[in-house]
Amino acid sequence: MEKPNITQDMINAYDEYTHLSLDRRAFMRKLTALTGSAASAAVIAPLLAANTAQAEIIPEADARVKADDITYPGAGGDMKGYLAVPADASGKLPAVIVIHENRGLNPHIKDVARRMALEGIVALAPDFLSPSGGTPADEDKAREMIGALDGKQTVDNAVATVAFLAGHEATTGMAGAIGFCWGGGMVNKLAVASSDLKAGVAYYGAQAPAEDVPKIKAALLLHYAGLDDRINAGIDAYRKALTDAGKDFTIQIYDGVNHAFNNDTSAARYDKAAADLAWSRTVEFLKAKVV
Repeated sequence: MEKPNITQDMINAYDEYTHLSLDRRAFMRKLTALTGSAASAAVIAPLLAANTAQAEIIPEADARVKADDITYPGAGGDMKGYLAVPADASGKLPAVIVIHENRGLNPHIKDVARRMALEGIVALAPDFLSPSGGTPADEDKAREMIGALDGKQTVDNAVATVAFLAGHEATTGMAGAIGFCWGGGMVNKLAVASSDLKAGVAYYGAQAPAEDVPKIKAALLLHYAGLDDRINAGIDAYRKALTDAGKDFTIQIYDGVNHAFNNDTSAARYDKAAADLAWSRTVEFLKAKVV
């Protein structure tokens, strides 16, 4: 079967659906108009979405990683999370929080945590929907729940996660964070809120307000997709604020790729070359800054 032609307008419509104002019906109507038929839209929609069947790059049973669902203290109640540690770890290791997209803590993010563990890092992927009962299987429901979260409580839970991970017996007492999409924005918020965060890596995440930048202590690595006009609109102001405040930061822009280019479960938006380059830069950065 010939692979459907997926245009940038279709990708933009999906981005609008998952991040802005479109509901599912409005998205399908728009996609139908762009593809020319409801049948074509029905074929293309799953290619734009994430496919959980493709979420496992490092199998859960991989003997090189010890990974478990855990519960730990949040700011106002228990937080659920997924902790991945190298199985052959000897001595204490640097630690990194892996912050999910607006779909919640799903199999893909757990897989990213296992990938991070294979780099010799203790990785904790929190479920920021814990106060609402945890991440549901329905991605649309998860996005609704993310949108309804209390902003301050969520940041406070992120700060509590830094404290928990820094105090974990397997770590050196130093913690960084990596986040994707919604999670990238959370990394920027966490960098403002936590003076103990050593490093933050934000993949296509919304920037912190310029007036909050002087509070940032962590070194930052900021990955952006060249075609991601919505998020990229804030780059210049953020760069200026970080520069003016004398912060340690690096901005990397990957030309010709879309928002979510790192998510290998999304056939239409994943870009292996950009994802591999960003990952190598991320690991190098975290190993240099979180020691």
